[in-house]
Amino acid sequence: MSFQAYLDNIETKTGLTPRQFIELATERGFGAGTKATPILEWLKEDYDLSRGYGMALVHVITKGPKISDKHVGSGGVHADASDELWLDGAATNPANA
Repeated sequence: MSFQAYLDNIETKTGLTPRQFIELATERGFGAGTKATPILEWLKEDYDLSRGYGMALVHVITKGPKISDKHVGSGGVHADASDELWLDGAATNPANA
């Protein structure tokens, strides 16, 4: 599954976009420099997100939308279309148009 697909699935499960999660995390004092554990505990407790999905959000909360270009355009199972993740919801993603 691509990184973007993880984020889209989180939105489907919770009704919240990645950007909304970033805003909620910021309100809790999470951001760059925050360790994964407290973020994962919050996501599990409040949204019942597993570690895998939680780690996708940990990345965007602590590092932003830029990802490695290792799988970009590779055509593999983990391929992403871009090294920039879309944070504003699957329905508004131009790549899904």
